[in-house]
Amino acid sequence: MDDEAMFVRTQSLPQTSQRPMTVRVHTPIGSVVVLWGGAPQEADGQHLVEWTVDDDVHWGRNTRPASSVEAKLRQEGDRVIMRGLLHLTEDGAAHLQMGPWSVLFDLATPIPSGLDESWVEINVGSESVALHPYQT
Repeated sequence: MDDEAMFVRTQSLPQTSQRPMTVRVHTPIGSVVVLWGGAPQEADGQHLVEWTVDDDVHWGRNTRPASSVEAKLRQEGDRVIMRGLLHLTEDGAAHLQMGPWSVLFDLATPIPSGLDESWVEINVGSESVALHPYQT
């Protein structure tokens, strides 16, 4: 199994025709409301999914050191807070390790030296986070 795929339970939410489909996703580390990137008829159920986040990491703006060393997903209003271990890649990107799963991010600003493999929280708009059924 791909370490970026996560097994979750999703629950569709009431939809309006003007907005993309949203689901409440229940994971072992928390529950949040995000966009659904799969077929509407498959929105309810258990799925192996991949996360995409359209927001980049902006150190000091939407990314900061975490106050605890435990993977966590939580909702605060229209924001999704992801806590995990930040890993920088050689090609100038990063991935946030939340338990056995990773979420890839682009870096908009440099990460201060010495913070590779440190615990961080990334705070992004829920409209920029999507789940996609994992395609094998």
